[in-house]
Amino acid sequence: MNDVVVGQDGLARCGWGASSPDYLEYHDTEWGRPVRDDNGLYERMTLEAFQSGLSWITILRKRPSFRTAFAGFEIEKVAAFGEPDVDRLLADAGIVRNRAKIEAAIANARAAAELPGGIAALLWSFAPTGPRPRPADFTAVPAVTSESKAMAKELKRRGFRFVGPTTAYALMQATGMVNDHVRGCFVEL
Repeated sequence: MNDVVVGQDGLARCGWGASSPDYLEYHDTEWGRPVRDDNGLYERMTLEAFQSGLSWITILRKRPSFRTAFAGFEIEKVAAFGEPDVDRLLADAGIVRNRAKIEAAIANARAAAELPGGIAALLWSFAPTGPRPRPADFTAVPAVTSESKAMAKELKRRGFRFVGPTTAYALMQATGMVNDHVRGCFVEL
């Protein structure tokens, strides 16, 4: 895959963003744009955790079903889920049916509901400050950073699950805490 690809629309974008219509839409309208609301960040955290070990396209295509299954990712609603909900989710072919990830999503909603300032304030406190150059190519994009390690450590300390440093960094990329659109990509954040 090339680092930057010019699409049929004449726009240069990150190569992965041109690899399928689903990725094109996600890349062009969502990935890397700041998400600052609690439920939006909880959704992205949950989806990044479900993606672990799978292709992101799988999660992206199942996202409408995930939203339905997880009550629109409203933290308070998911925090109230019980064992019948776990059973319901395990039977839902529209989502990834992994008990550990489902239970983690519920536990994470409960942990998020307990945060005094909300999950957005906590997560954004780990965003790098100051100017950071866009990566020249994908070899310059890290999988883990000191900030993502610190975020994962703090989240685990607060009872969150499935939030290791790699997942934390993917969350930072997806929600605009870092801008990893490569140089030459038309997306300017």
